[in-house]
Amino acid sequence: MPKKKVKNKKPSKRYSKYKVSGSSLERKPSCPRCGPGTFLAQHKDRQTCGACGYTVFTDKKK
Repeated sequence: MPKKKVKNKKPSKRYSKYKVSGSSLERKPSCPRCGPGTFLAQHKDRQTCGACGYTVFTDKKK
């Protein structure tokens, strides 16, 4: 029986949501409706929650 090909797995991006500065931990913004652990997705002009649809629009500067 021939060997199976090993698929290349993409590494997890969960650690990109956190930063360690000194002895404190900084997180990206979380959803105020869903609570901590549900992060807001960063778009060009807004931040949205994938679970509940909460959206925060950013100001446009010209």
